Amino acid sequence: MTPSDETLDTAPPPEAAAPHAAAEAVRQAEFKRGWLVPAIIGSALLMQTLNATVITNALPAMAHSFHVEPVRLSVAITTYMLSAAIFLPLSGWLADRFGARRVFMCSIVLYALGSAACGLAGSLWQLVAARFVQGAAGATLMPVGRLVLLRTTPKSELVGALSVVTMPALLGPVVGPVIGGAIVTFADWRWIFFMNLPIALLGLFLVYRHVPEVREQDAPKVDILGMVLTGLGLAALIVGFESLGRDSLSPLAVAGLFGAGLAMLGVYGWHANHTPHAVVNLTIFRHRTFSASVIGGAWMRIAMGANPFLLAMLLQVAFGLSAFAAGLMTFISAVGALVMKTAAPPILRAFGFRTTLLVNAVIVGVSFIAYSFFRPSWPHWAIMVVLGVGGFFRSLQFTALNGMAYADIDQDQMSRAATTSSMVQQLVQSIGIGLSASLLHFLMTLHGATKLTPEIVAPAFIVVGPVTMISMWWFFRLPADAGDEMNGRTRALE
Repeated sequence: MTPSDETLDTAPPPEAAAPHAAAEAVRQAEFKRGWLVPAIIGSALLMQTLNATVITNALPAMAHSFHVEPVRLSVAITTYMLSAAIFLPLSGWLADRFGARRVFMCSIVLYALGSAACGLAGSLWQLVAARFVQGAAGATLMPVGRLVLLRTTPKSELVGALSVVTMPALLGPVVGPVIGGAIVTFADWRWIFFMNLPIALLGLFLVYRHVPEVREQDAPKVDILGMVLTGLGLAALIVGFESLGRDSLSPLAVAGLFGAGLAMLGVYGWHANHTPHAVVNLTIFRHRTFSASVIGGAWMRIAMGANPFLLAMLLQVAFGLSAFAAGLMTFISAVGALVMKTAAPPILRAFGFRTTLLVNAVIVGVSFIAYSFFRPSWPHWAIMVVLGVGGFFRSLQFTALNGMAYADIDQDQMSRAATTSSMVQQLVQSIGIGLSASLLHFLMTLHGATKLTPEIVAPAFIVVGPVTMISMWWFFRLPADAGDEMNGRTRALE
């Protein structure tokens, strides 16, 4: 058996094998299943999440290189999100048809090629074309990587595995400003793309060596119409939300995007009810655990989409800190998130998903509101403590939401569930960014100001904080034992 043929099965060894050899084989399989494979997948996702945040620090330098206004570089970010929205619905079918590991490896290669093309771009439109390629590859990385875990990990171990897989990915949004600021300050902006190449090369080797292949025996027929409707509908809504508060499009054009996006998704709803192989099976929302995780959790993710933008405006623009200094301060929230990843499984076993999500929703909302009290006179260590505590509890909420989502999903629905979850996350992230930009625009108009100050940015956190608590409506409706099979609580209570 070659390394690529290895699986995570823990079948008993032959009778002739010694008992200690059997125990060692089980321990190795559990290690791969619980830590090694999730860490490899998470490290590949780090390439995507890191690049998404690093690029924002490099926009002024890139604009100078291309001899254009910095505001025009926003098209590089929007193009990536557009491409990801278009290709996201295809990810689940590709994994079922060609194998999740094979698609995951192809996505890594394509993302690396897109990154190299971005670094070599000689004009704005060459960069835009390369970002489109990156977005297409990024659309499959997250859902397909998650699908590998869902199909190779027992439900009782899935919370721990998802905790591990998100550890590297969580570093991207936090260390991105630090790395981006350092590269732009001390090197050339093109290295923000070239640094993906060694990560991709290492990821390819590790995925080939240790990650098992999983695929459906009978892949469903491809739903081309459904993919077109969901892809274009999602893309229209994302561009609409991205344009809020930025004056890049007229109000009529933004309204047109919202109308077109909602119309296409509405047509898809009708199509899905009459198509047995629809790309997104809307019946999975009948599962209360999935609905609470995806729809209820969307309110949490809206706030998380707004948070990096608002913190950047507060620390860099209102406080006057450099991008590098602000990135170093926000890095502490990654430390809090990583600490929580080891604490989340025992917390969920002790209290269950429902209680944890309800209580933690309040804590997370209060932590966002606490950011509104930051002032330039605060010592940096005090700001870092508050950011670290916030990162700690947000990480717990994400771990609980991601783990509970698949508690009641059958194996033959896993790929569509993973795709659906990723599509909603992509949309709500853009809603968060649009909400934050619109809030700041409104607050500046209200104060009659022409530049951002702490007094203008701070109230935005007071608005964002309670948004996370809206999710409690879905969590209240969960049964007390919701998802207990996922966190091992059933065994603990026996």
